[in-house]
Amino acid sequence: MAESDEPWTEKPPRLDVGVVGTGRAGSVLGAALKRAGHNVRACTAVSDISKLRAESLLPGVPVTSIEEAVKDKDLILLTVPDDFLGQVVNGLAATNAVSPGTFVMHASGRYGIEVLRPLTEQGCLPLALHPVMTFTGTSIDLNRLSACPFGITTVETLRPVAETLVVEIGGEPIWVPEENRGLYHAALTFGANNLMTLVTQTTDLLEAAGITNPEDLVTPLLSASLDNALRNGDAAITGPVARGDAGTVREHLRVLANFDPSVTQAYRAMARLTAIRALASGTLQPHIAEELLIVLADES
Repeated sequence: MAESDEPWTEKPPRLDVGVVGTGRAGSVLGAALKRAGHNVRACTAVSDISKLRAESLLPGVPVTSIEEAVKDKDLILLTVPDDFLGQVVNGLAATNAVSPGTFVMHASGRYGIEVLRPLTEQGCLPLALHPVMTFTGTSIDLNRLSACPFGITTVETLRPVAETLVVEIGGEPIWVPEENRGLYHAALTFGANNLMTLVTQTTDLLEAAGITNPEDLVTPLLSASLDNALRNGDAAITGPVARGDAGTVREHLRVLANFDPSVTQAYRAMARLTAIRALASGTLQPHIAEELLIVLADES
């Protein structure tokens, strides 16, 4: 058998790509597809910063209207803000701007493929490929895509296409059922965004306590906590809440009362959740937790 006849030696077909929206994610994903050998033929950019990203990450790719960006393409990447994705899809469908048989892909974590239904009903092929990372909109992100998990959702027959695209740009495909897409995104947001807030609020409180360079103080602690949580789950819970140390928690709430009330509310809410999880895992015994829960319930 000739080498060219062996299916495992054949490269996947190269696609002509149009990028609608060169924000932080769109510009980088477009560049990643280009690096993988696909042909990015056109992109859209409205703001000055988007135009700069297009010039930097997609050099030589013409900036066009949406109509031109989607015309006669094999793959369209819709990387517009979540709140506008449905509007863009409806607009493209209303004008029959996208040819049947075109792959239409978005990178939103919030949505699966249902948001693409108006185009799917016109014969387009829906793909939801969400990179689980934050973007700077610079070339740094291209290296960060290496082994980056992607939450993928599509119809079962297109799953191999979605997985291949992710692997080609260096990512790791993770299947997310359509009906679970909302919970999937809520979970990621709960962790990533709240973690950032917790870290920055922690350093602010330490600065208020007179600690210079608080980042140096908390980096080993927070890094170890994250590692322990990922490795051991609820068994890794430590601290005054896990010990049922009601007196310490009461003192924490007292000193935090000098700050924005939202800080105290956040401490109380997270401590309650920690106590519930510690009780469920057996780390915290019910008879020890009783006074602690009273302290956490008292919002006077």
